Amino acid sequence: MNHEFDKTMHRVAGALALLVAATTGLAQDYQAVRDRLQTLAGADTEIAIAESAVPGMLRVRLGGDIVYMTEDGRYLMQGRLLDLESRTDLTNQARTEIRKDLLASLDSDQLIRFGPDDPAYDLIVFTDVDCGYCRRLHQQIEEYNEAGIRINYMAFPRAGIGSETFRKMDAVWCAADQRAAMDEAKAGGSPDAPECTSPVADQYKLGQAIGVTGTPALVTLDGDLIPGYVPADDLRGRLEQLAAQHTGD
Repeated sequence: MNHEFDKTMHRVAGALALLVAATTGLAQDYQAVRDRLQTLAGADTEIAIAESAVPGMLRVRLGGDIVYMTEDGRYLMQGRLLDLESRTDLTNQARTEIRKDLLASLDSDQLIRFGPDDPAYDLIVFTDVDCGYCRRLHQQIEEYNEAGIRINYMAFPRAGIGSETFRKMDAVWCAADQRAAMDEAKAGGSPDAPECTSPVADQYKLGQAIGVTGTPALVTLDGDLIPGYVPADDLRGRLEQLAAQHTGD
């Protein structure tokens, strides 16, 4: 009986040793990937590593982007990973989750809101007050509200931090009446306001992190990105489709 017990314990110990070795090897592979990417992307770039749907290939989040890398850190691939059986864009799915996570910590007090208190859909809109299509969207703000969509503006001055557009948007967020200042800026004016600690720079950086490259950029609270201007009626339909997809998930 003791002999059988010893044999059993020997097998268990062997299995545990293999598990530890495999885990250690995997950790080393992850570290190899992290070290290689940190060298390429810079020490300040946020890196998150996870297994992908492809054996031997890791999914890597570099800031707001997704790339794929072999476990030994040697080969890197950029592009979309598609599951042809489920017809799912796995790369876009991963980016959507990143955007959702980043938006989850938003301070609603730093948004400039146009719409009802109980909308059917809440939409984050990264905007630039000097952008033509951003102005067109703002001119139709009542149509979006009537379609049950509340517009929550975040700042994305395309010319960058320190630009004249940045200064205008800083004044909008520092104004006592932010909605009136936004109306003025979107009409081509240049609102003036006392200096304050505004969120414009942080919102611009957040937009870059979630993949905003132009304005207007529309983002749902589920992390879906809709680039560009979309008329109110069409947008309501798009939002209903996206909500149905998430319900199906």
